Amino acid sequence: MDLTVTDVRQWVYCPRIVYFTRCLDIPRPTTYKMTEGQVAHLETAKLERRRSLRTYGLREGERHFDVRLRSPRLGLAGRLDMAIIVPGGEAIPVEFKRTTGRLGLHHKYQLAAYALLVEERWERPVRRCFVYFIPKKEAQEVPVTPNMRRFVVRCLAAIREMAATGAMPKPTRHRGRCAECEFRNYCGDV
Repeated sequence: MDLTVTDVRQWVYCPRIVYFTRCLDIPRPTTYKMTEGQVAHLETAKLERRRSLRTYGLREGERHFDVRLRSPRLGLAGRLDMAIIVPGGEAIPVEFKRTTGRLGLHHKYQLAAYALLVEERWERPVRRCFVYFIPKKEAQEVPVTPNMRRFVVRCLAAIREMAATGAMPKPTRHRGRCAECEFRNYCGDV
């Protein structure tokens, strides 16, 4: 079964979201925040084409936008906002985020999943990723560690195990997340 980088991000945020979308085939409702985020992503990509790479601490690099990635080896696919390919060097995944808040653990593992896909696609090392915070016009570097890579692979295995057994996982330990969750009505125990 092909999984997505979004599945990894959601699994870390709350595994039940992945259960509802993968096992029960409940479509994820599109919220106002999602729609606004898509518009902001498109506008940011347009602006990024004209900017220097100074925000990322680079002098040169080739940018690729809205990159569709797939790894048959991992059974993983995703759509990355931007990849920077440094001549003779590394590849750097970049995700645009329309938030001013701090980067959550789920976002860091989303980036680690992209790192695996980008490495496979361009056959270059990925040691770091960036999140570009749209409202602040700032980028935050996120190192990609071997432990993060292993954790992503374990997440993929856990999601496949859940899909194979059909067992509903426990909810997130961070119950504050449930207040605005679009799947809250499906959880009978939170």
